[in-house]
Amino acid sequence: MLHKYKKEVLDGHTYGVVQVDSRTKNLTKRLLKGRIAVIDHVDIDRVSAENLVACKPIAVFNAAKSTSGRYPNLGPEIINDAGIVLIDDLGADVMDLNDGDDVSFTDDGGVYVDGQLIAQGTIQTSSSIAYNLAEARSGMTAQLQAFVANTMEYVGREQNLIFDGLGIPDVQTKFEGKHVLMVVRGHHYKEDLVTLRPYIREYRPLLIGVDGGADALLDLGYRPDMIIGDMDSVSDKALKSGAEIVVHAYRDGNAPGKKRLEDLEIPYVVFPCTGTSEDVAMLLADGKNASLIVAVGAHNTLNEFLDKGRNGMASTFLTRLAVGGKLVDAKGVSRLYRAKISNLQLFFLVVSGILATGVAMWGTDFGHIVFTILRSYIDDFTFFVKGLF
Repeated sequence: MLHKYKKEVLDGHTYGVVQVDSRTKNLTKRLLKGRIAVIDHVDIDRVSAENLVACKPIAVFNAAKSTSGRYPNLGPEIINDAGIVLIDDLGADVMDLNDGDDVSFTDDGGVYVDGQLIAQGTIQTSSSIAYNLAEARSGMTAQLQAFVANTMEYVGREQNLIFDGLGIPDVQTKFEGKHVLMVVRGHHYKEDLVTLRPYIREYRPLLIGVDGGADALLDLGYRPDMIIGDMDSVSDKALKSGAEIVVHAYRDGNAPGKKRLEDLEIPYVVFPCTGTSEDVAMLLADGKNASLIVAVGAHNTLNEFLDKGRNGMASTFLTRLAVGGKLVDAKGVSRLYRAKISNLQLFFLVVSGILATGVAMWGTDFGHIVFTILRSYIDDFTFFVKGLF
């Protein structure tokens, strides 16, 4: 099924304009509706797929395999269910396309420029995606073993940091005795953050954005107190919002994100850690004696850890164990509870408002004038209706 925003279909070819980026999360920041997304993404994860779908492209060209068989990733299914064509395993040549190039593709997975075939892939369908997922599930035992091995390796390298807090840097933000709301761009993070508005309003927790999570806070009108991450997926606007910046560095102190901050002349603190930026946020809040850590969009299942495409996600599993009961995972809270107002309740609410306004106006000179005019109009209308009969 082709997407409803397709540009043109002629002689078995669907035509469109491409936008290209090897990093999907960078492309989705600028991808226009009705374009063709060209990416190089092995095992398209759920969040990347949802961001692609939100941009409403007519098709996605993937130079790599959208499902490699490493684990049952949900990205291809999400793209296909949205009615967006996914052409898989096109090879490196497709990445030579430039933004704005006119291309066409056919039902057999061919990609053409000026009528010449430049890449051949496979169009993913519901049946092919189901087959790939079934194959991937059969290999999960190996992935689980690798995950456990990586967890033990992480324990050996970071046990002093995890269990004793050694190496946590000094920061200006005061955590002690406070609630902390940590926002990660994971599954349902936008919906969950909206659902937590009453909690934020009542408890006023410290707001931590993990990389792009800072932009999610800004989008809802909140200013983050702290931004933690590699600085590769957070906007300049968020970095300049006045939040304290903590750069996640490698264990040797190397932090690629420092250069960007130095170019923007923004002060920062460096936190070397083998794990992920998500781990850094939890360890910092715990080490600085926050009373509660509420996580939005954080990763908490094996599939989600594997979705990140790196073995280091095993560190998040261990970090969660170390933080313990202080951590409250708010993932999915938007699906657990939604405030409901019935039509009848809404009707009575509107009627009550009208009556209250009427009573308030009746007690004023202006109100008497308004009601006199209204009564005159009603009398005229009644007289007119009677005249018809």
